[in-house]
Amino acid sequence: MEGRMRRLRKWLCYILMIILVSTSTAAFGPVGATYAEEGPPAVKDEVNTIGTDYYVDATGGDDSHDGTSPARAWRSFEPVNAKTFGPGDRILLKAGEVWENQQLWPKGSGAEGAPIIIDMYGDPELGKPYIAINGNVPTPVYLEGTTWKKDYDKVGRTGAVVLMNQQYYEIRNLEISNDDDFEHDINVPGTERQVVRDGISISIHADLLKDGDDKVMNYFRISDNYIHDIDGVTTWQRMHYGGINFQVFGSKPYTAYEDDAYYFQDVRIENNHFYKTELHAIQFAFNWFDDLGNWEQDWIWSKNMYSRDVYIGHNYAESIGQGAIQLANTKNMTVEYNVVNGFLQRYDSISAGLYAWCSQDVVHQFNEVYGGTSAFYDGTAFDFEFTSRNVVYQYNYTHDNPAGWMAYMGRAAGNVARYNLSVNDNGVLIKNQLHVNWTPAYFVNNVFVYDGAIAEVHDEEIKSPMYFYNNIFYNYNTETPTTWARRVSGGIPGTQNMIFQNNAIYEASGLRGEHEPVDLYKITDDPQFVGDPTQYGTGLYEGTQNFKLKETSPLINQGRYVPQVGTVDYYGNPNYRDGGIDIGIHEVQIGSYAAPEDRVVYDYQPQLSYARPDNLLLSLNAEDVSVSHEATGQDKKLLIDGDLDTRWQTSDRVPTVESPTSITFDLGSPQTFGRFVIRQQEPRIGDYELQYSADGNAWTTVRTGTLVNIRDYVLDFDNVKGRYFRLNVTSARARGSLPFNEVELYDRTPMAPRLDITKLEYSKSALDRNTSTKVFLEKNGNEFTGIKYKGADLREGVDYTVNNVRIDLTRSFLDSLKNGNHVLHFEFKPDKGKRSVPLKVDIRN
Repeated sequence: MEGRMRRLRKWLCYILMIILVSTSTAAFGPVGATYAEEGPPAVKDEVNTIGTDYYVDATGGDDSHDGTSPARAWRSFEPVNAKTFGPGDRILLKAGEVWENQQLWPKGSGAEGAPIIIDMYGDPELGKPYIAINGNVPTPVYLEGTTWKKDYDKVGRTGAVVLMNQQYYEIRNLEISNDDDFEHDINVPGTERQVVRDGISISIHADLLKDGDDKVMNYFRISDNYIHDIDGVTTWQRMHYGGINFQVFGSKPYTAYEDDAYYFQDVRIENNHFYKTELHAIQFAFNWFDDLGNWEQDWIWSKNMYSRDVYIGHNYAESIGQGAIQLANTKNMTVEYNVVNGFLQRYDSISAGLYAWCSQDVVHQFNEVYGGTSAFYDGTAFDFEFTSRNVVYQYNYTHDNPAGWMAYMGRAAGNVARYNLSVNDNGVLIKNQLHVNWTPAYFVNNVFVYDGAIAEVHDEEIKSPMYFYNNIFYNYNTETPTTWARRVSGGIPGTQNMIFQNNAIYEASGLRGEHEPVDLYKITDDPQFVGDPTQYGTGLYEGTQNFKLKETSPLINQGRYVPQVGTVDYYGNPNYRDGGIDIGIHEVQIGSYAAPEDRVVYDYQPQLSYARPDNLLLSLNAEDVSVSHEATGQDKKLLIDGDLDTRWQTSDRVPTVESPTSITFDLGSPQTFGRFVIRQQEPRIGDYELQYSADGNAWTTVRTGTLVNIRDYVLDFDNVKGRYFRLNVTSARARGSLPFNEVELYDRTPMAPRLDITKLEYSKSALDRNTSTKVFLEKNGNEFTGIKYKGADLREGVDYTVNNVRIDLTRSFLDSLKNGNHVLHFEFKPDKGKRSVPLKVDIRN
C-alpha cells in the first residue's frame, strides 16, 4: 500500500508540474516547453511459439504456483530469480502492480532470434508494473584511507533489475525506482556515505567467465520504461550508476585479459523516460579494467574491446544528477532524438549533458540538451572526450546551459561538429583542451547565439589546430563585444590555433572583441535571421524556426566548401543551392542545385605572417645538430627532416637556467634568419631563450619567453646573421622528456610586395551575391600604408576597408568611377623609401 500511495503522490505532482509549465510564458528565452507523456503502449496477446510465458502478480499470485499462466502467477521475484530461463521465454509482470524491496534478476540467456523478454501483461490503463527496490542493493565501493576500492563480489548487482554475463534480452514497459527516501535527496559526498544504485544494471564480470563461455554479450533491447528516483551521493566514487547502466568489470589490469572480448554488441536503448536519476540517465559500456591507471583508456582500441553496433534514441531525461547520457568504449554508435532537460542538478563535479568517452565512429544527431548548471570544469551540453575517433555532432539543438556548449579534451582524431544550434549556452562555447589532437577538429556551419557580457569563446589554450568554417557567432549584447580568449600569455591568446575562414561574426554593439581571430572572408553584417534570435523555444524544429535566413541575407553563398559540410542543412534541406554554400545552419532554397564536386573552390590563402619560404634546417644532417641531453636511441635527423609524423626527444630531466636543455644547429656558413618554429609532440616547454653565434663560442640572445600549453609556436625576432643557432630550454611545464616533431628556421628579409590579382573587373549593375570587390595583399615583410587614385589618398572606411591582408573596395567608391579603365596604386613602406603596386580596375555598366 505504501508503494501505491507514493506512486499516486508522484503522479499528481508530475501532472501539476506539466500544467504549471504549459500555462506559463516567458518574455525572453525558452517558451512553450513540452514534456513527454506517460502512457505505456497497449500489450498485445501474443502466442509464444518459441519458449514459455511466466507471469508474476504481486497481489493475486502465489509463489507455490508454477507461474505459467495468469491464474498460476508467481507473487514475488523469488521464484523468478531462482529459475534459469531459456531462449524465447517471457517474464510478464502484471500491469498496475508494485513490488517493494525486491530485485529482479532472472538467470539464463536467450539466443539469436529467441531472446528472453521481460514485459507486462494485463490492462495498460492500470500503469506499468512498478519495481520499487527502495535502495536495498549492495554497495560495491568503499574507501581505504583516501583511495576508492571496489568489492568485486558486489559490482553489477546494484540495480532494481540485474543481468550479469547474460545476453539476448528485451526489457520493456517497466516502472523502476531505487530510493530509500523519496522526500529527501542524499545530499552528502561519497566520503561520508557510499551509495551506488541503478535502475537496470547490465554488466560483464570478466572474473566470473570461464574458458569456453561467451565473452561478448549480444542483443539487448531496453525500451518504453519509466525510470525515476535513483538516488546517490554528490561526489565521484569511481563507479558509474544510473537509470540504465551497462558496465564491464574485472579486478585485474587490462593486460591480464584477452583481446577481442568483454564487450556488448547489438544494443538498442530507446523510448525510455528518466526522471531524477543519479548519476546518469544512461551510462553505456564503461570498462573498469586497470581501475586506477590509464584513465584515458586508449588501450580499448588496441585490444579491440569496444562495445559496438549501438543505437540510443528517442529517450527523455529530466533532472539528472550528473551527466545525463554518458557513453564510453563503443564504436559504430548512433545517438539521436534524445532530449536532456536538466543535468548536473545534484552533483558537484565535472560531466556533460550528452557525450561519448574513448569511442569511435559515433554520430550524435537530432538531440536537444538544455537546463545544465554553471560549472567551472566541463558542465557543457556536449563533449569531445579523450581518445575518441571520428565522433560527429550534427543537427543538434542546445540552449540555456550556463557552463557552455562543448568541452574538448583532446587526444582525438576525425572529430566534426556541424549544423548545430547553440542559444544562450552562456558559459564557454569551446571549453578546455587538455591534450593535443591526433588530427585537427572541424567546426562547420554552426550557429552560436550568446550574451557577450557572460559568454566566452575559449577559456584555456587550443593546443593544436581547430578549423572553423561557415559558422555564425551572434552576440546580441548591445554594449559588450565577444570575449574570445580568457587566457593570454605573452600577448598570445589561447585561441591562436583556432583557424577561421568564411564565418559571420556579428556584434550588436558594433564593437570588435579583443583577440578576434583573423578571418579574411568573415562577414560582420547582421545575418538577417527570419525572426528574433533571442526568442526561441523547446523542440528541434518548432523551437528553432527563427534561425533560418532571409533571402536577402548577406550570408547566402558566402561559405566555403569543405568535405565536412555534408549534404543537408539543419532543417533537412539540400546544400549547394544557387551555386554555393550558405553560412550558418540554413541553406536558403533559392536557385538551382550544384553538386559540390561541380563547384570551383576559390582557395587563395595569403600570408598572414611573413618569412621567406626556405627552411634553413632542412639541408642539415644529424651531425650538424648537437644536444646537451638526448634520450638514448634517438636519431637527430628526425628533428629536422620536414616530416611532422616523426618524433625526436630529449632525455628525462628537469632543465634550469643554470643547466638548460640545449639544442644547437651548425648552419655551415653565416646565414640570415629571424624566425624559429617549434612543433612539439606534447607541449612541455616552459621558459626558453633563443641565441645565435658567429663562432659557436660567443652567444647573443635574441628572444626569451615562456610557452603556454600549446603545441606549435612561431617565434619571430629581428633578423640576425650567424653560423650557429641555439634553443635553450630553461624550465619545463612538467618533468619528463621534451618530445619534438620538428623545428624550423627562416629568413625574414623582406621581398617586394604584390597583390593576388593584377586586374579587378566590376559591373555596376551586377550586384548579385557573387560579385567580388576584394584584393589580397602579399606584404612580404613590408608595411601597407594606403591606396592612391590619381595622386589622392583613398579614405579607409569610406572608399575601402581593411581586414588584415584583405582589402575590400566599397561599392560606393567603385560606383563613383566612370566606365572604363582606371589604375589604383597600393602603397607600401619597405625598409627604405616607398613602393607602389598598381591594380587595374575595369568599370562597366
